[in-house]
Amino acid sequence: MIAWDKDLVGYRMARAHETLEDARILATAGRWNACVNRLYYACFYAISALLVRDGLSSSKHAGVRSLFNMQYVKPGKIPKELARIYNDLFERRQEGDYIDFVIFRESQVLPWIYNAEELVTFISSLIQDNTWSPNCST
Repeated sequence: MIAWDKDLVGYRMARAHETLEDARILATAGRWNACVNRLYYACFYAISALLVRDGLSSSKHAGVRSLFNMQYVKPGKIPKELARIYNDLFERRQEGDYIDFVIFRESQVLPWIYNAEELVTFISSLIQDNTWSPNCST
């Protein structure tokens, strides 16, 4: 990995952690729809960092999701139960941001906070491990 890639990976992981903190603040304020938005973006930034580490990218959210599922979930490098939170948050964010009268509730969102934190932590450890990429065999 070249130096600027390491910088970009680090930047996106920092954004992931900062955005998780934003989600916690919004949860404390009872702003559940905004919290879901931030949870999605925290996972998105972490996954984007992982893609950059491995020389992959997409300019669209759906493309990032597709690459994530093809390159990491399908081969079993990220457990399906962890990947499910990102895929679910992708859908929930779309609903909360673009569909009228969607109101998330505390009982729905609180488990998603824990799950998003777990996914970001797992991706962070995968990036730090740096022994596997989708372009090489293990």
